[in-house]
Parts: sequence; structure tokens; C-alpha cells
Amino acid sequence: MSLGLALSGGGIKGVAHIAAIKAIEEHGLHPTHIAGTSAGAIIGALYAQGVSWQDMLQFVKEIAVFSIKRYARNKPGFIDSRSFYKDFLPILPHDSFEGLRIPLKITATELIKGHSTVFDSGALIMPLLASASFPGVFTPVSIGGVHYFDGGVINDFPVHLLASSCEDIIGVYTNPLPAIDIGDIKHSFQVLSRAYDINVSHRAVDKFDLCDILICPEELSAYGTFSMKSIQQIFDIGYKAAYTELAHLKK
Repeated sequence: MSLGLALSGGGIKGVAHIAAIKAIEEHGLHPTHIAGTSAGAIIGALYAQGVSWQDMLQFVKEIAVFSIKRYARNKPGFIDSRSFYKDFLPILPHDSFEGLRIPLKITATELIKGHSTVFDSGALIMPLLASASFPGVFTPVSIGGVHYFDGGVINDFPVHLLASSCEDIIGVYTNPLPAIDIGDIKHSFQVLSRAYDINVSHRAVDKFDLCDILICPEELSAYGTFSMKSIQQIFDIGYKAAYTELAHLKK
């Protein structure tokens, strides 16, 4: 049986993907194809490489995302995305899609023309960094002279990339739209942020029906993209949601 695993973006909330993988393995399921965007691209690549969920979680906990050594200079962003290359090379030593144990497809957004681009062959780490380069925070990544950034801008939940090759698809969506009150909106940038969240969520929800199993922990809406101090809480929420969903379906 061909089983696809689709992993959404979500920043640090992507830790819930690791938790879902733990639950998936405990239920004896073994994805044969993976598609991911942003945080989902990173976790998907590590899983496709054969990295255990324990080592994935440790890797995320240890990486210093906002170290002063990563600050970008004369580039459009605060953190230089390319500075993470040396962090990923030891855990993805082949640095190629062809070196992975499970076929992987990831998306990134082409900065100038605004296209969504699928990467599934050739060099791996730079497309991963491009896919996860959240706009305004991380710098765009140049690949072959073309600049790319966050794949979630256009396609935050790339379920459709698995439709032609998989009989069944497990989707893990970690970006549920936060519930707010009108009193929470006090500044113009909050309106812009809300507009971005609504757009991303609307595009993703339209793909939920493509999943045979959907894991979408609503509790994650209480956490931000960069809630770095909440890694364990996010993991626990993701595991509980995934295990409960899979156990329910098994019954």
C-alpha cells in the first residue's frame, strides 16, 4: 500500500509533526511518500532520511535559531537563512533528494515572479532553507540564480503533491487559525498579520478533504510561529492529537 504523509508549515509548531510521526510509527504505519512545506519540509526531510523522532526533537531543541551570529547584513531579513546550512549538513550528509530513503517533495515560493515551485531532486538543504524562510524574518535563498522564500505563502499544505502516487494520505496541519476578539486588534500590523493568517488557513482548509486521515491539533492556535520556549508543550499537544485520531480510526 502506498501511504502519503503531508506536513504543513507552522514554524516551531512543526514540532507537532515530530510528535505525529511518533504516533504514526506506534500504530505500525509506514509512509512511502512525503510532501512538506516550510517546517513540514524540514521535518519531512529528516524523516525521509531515516532520523528517529527522538533525534529530530533533539535537533530542533539544540539549534540556535536567533543567535546573533546568524544576523543578516545587507540582506532583506533579520536572520541569514544560509547560515543554517552547516547545522543541517551533519544530519543530512548526502545533501540530495536522491540520498533519502523515502521520496520527498517540498515547495518554496519564487520571490520575484510569485510562483510556487516544487523541489524533488538534486541538492536538498538549500531548498529546505528556502521553503522555511519566513518572510521578513529570514532572508530569501538563491538557488540557481533564482530567489525563493517561504513555501507556505502560496501552498502551506501540499497534500495534492501526493494524490497521484498514494492510495491513502495522512495530513498533519499545525497552523489552525487562532481565535481572536476584536479587542485584540489594536494596531495596523495586527490587521495585516490576521489577513496573512486567514489567507494561509483558507487555502489549507480547502485541501482537508484530500486527506484520508487528518491530524489538526486545534490547541496549537494558542502558540505563535516562534514560540521557541514551548517546544515540549507543542510536542505533547501534537502527540495526543495524532495518537487519539489514529486510535479512533483503528477502532
